[in-house]
Amino acid sequence: MEAKGRVPGPPLPAGGEGPGADSHLAAGALGTARGPLLAAAEVLALDDEEDDLEVFSKDSSLAEVNSFSPSVPISPSSMINQYKFEDGPELRDLFITVDDPESHITAIETFITYRVVTKTTRGEFDSSEYEVRRRYQDFLWLKSKLEEAHPTLIIPPLPEKFIMRGMVERFSDEFIETRRKALHKFLNRIADHPTLTFNEDFKIFLTAQAWELSSHKKQGPGLLSRMGQTVRAVASSVRGAVKNRPEMFTEMINYMETFSQKITLLDKIAHRIYKEEREYFNEMKEYGPIHTLWSASEEDIAESLKGIASCIDRCCRATERRMAGLSELLLPILHEYVLYSEILMGVLKRRDQIQGELDSKVDALANRRTEKDLFSEEIGKLEDKVERANNALKADWDRWKQNMQWDMRSTFTNVAENNLRYYEE
Repeated sequence: MEAKGRVPGPPLPAGGEGPGADSHLAAGALGTARGPLLAAAEVLALDDEEDDLEVFSKDSSLAEVNSFSPSVPISPSSMINQYKFEDGPELRDLFITVDDPESHITAIETFITYRVVTKTTRGEFDSSEYEVRRRYQDFLWLKSKLEEAHPTLIIPPLPEKFIMRGMVERFSDEFIETRRKALHKFLNRIADHPTLTFNEDFKIFLTAQAWELSSHKKQGPGLLSRMGQTVRAVASSVRGAVKNRPEMFTEMINYMETFSQKITLLDKIAHRIYKEEREYFNEMKEYGPIHTLWSASEEDIAESLKGIASCIDRCCRATERRMAGLSELLLPILHEYVLYSEILMGVLKRRDQIQGELDSKVDALANRRTEKDLFSEEIGKLEDKVERANNALKADWDRWKQNMQWDMRSTFTNVAENNLRYYEE
C-alpha cells in the first residue's frame, strides 16, 4: 500500500558499467552502461534541448535531490531503506485488498469481478471487516463520483479498458493479474489520501452489496444535470485563457506539459526494450536444444557443446527473470504516471474553469450598473470557491510530486538491481 507524506530520500549514486550492456538499454535508462542509478535520479529532469531518446539532464528541478553525502551507503537497497514514512502500518485505520478474480459469462457479456476486502477501525463504519465483489465498471463509477465531488483534487488513475494492448490478450491470466494489481493500487491510493478516504461514495463502494450499490448508482444526477455541467465546462473553455490565473498554476501547467512529454517517451522506450528483450529471449532459448543435439554427433567436443547448452539455458532463465522485473516493476509504474499526467492536466483545467467563472462575473459587474448587490454576493461566493479550489490543488500537488519522486526512485533502483543481478549471472 502507498504511504502518505513520503519524504524524498538522498540522490541515487551513479552505477558502474556492466559487461555486455546493450546500447538500447542505455538509451532507455535501463541498462548498466549509462549508470542506471544516476539515470533514475535524473531521468525526469526537464531540459527542452534534449534529443528524442536523450531524456537525461543535469537539471534536477523535477527530482529535487540534495547533494550526495559520502557517508551514505551506496547500495541501492540501502538508498531505498532511507525513505521515511509519516504513517507507518501501525497508524493506519483502513486496509483494502483486491484479489480472487472470477470470470462471469452471460448471454449478453463476459466480465471479471474482483473480491474487495476491507478491514478498518474507523467509527463511521458499522463493521470492522467487509467483503464485496466489484467489476471494472464499478471502479469507473467510483472514479467519476470522486472527480465530481472533488474536481480540484488529484484522483488516482484506473487502468484503461484494454491495458497493455498488444502485449497480452484480454481475459488472459496475465491481463487479469495486471488489472488486479492496478485496481488494488487505485483503492489504496484513495485510502491513503487525507480527503478522498472519507468520501461517502468510497465508503459505499467498499461496504455495499451488489444490489445496494446498483440502487445507489441510480440516485446520481440525471442526464439533464450532467448535460448542464458539460455545457458549462465547454462554455468556460470557449471563453479563452484565464485572465487572473496565479503564476504558480501557470508553472504547474508548464511543468505538466513537459512531464507528460518525458514520461510518455520513457513509457514508449520501456515497452520497446521489453519487446526487444522478449524477441531476444525467444531466439536464445532455441539454441540450447540445438547444441545438445549437436553434442550427440560430435564425440570429441561433446562436453564443450553440452557446456555451451547449459550456459545458454542459464542465460535464458536470467533473461526471463529480467523480463519479469520489467513487466512487473517498471512498465506499470511508467504507464500509471502517463495516466497521471492526463489527470493532472484535467484538474488544472477544472481549476481554470472555476477561475474563469469568477472572471466573467467580475466583468459583468463592471459593465452593469443594476443588480450590483446580487452580483457582489455571487462574486463573493465564487471567490471563496476559487480559494478553496486553489488550496486543495496546491496541497494535493505537493503530495503528488512527493509520491511521484519516491515511486520513480524506487522503481529505477529496483530495475538497476535487477540489471546488476542479470549481468552477474
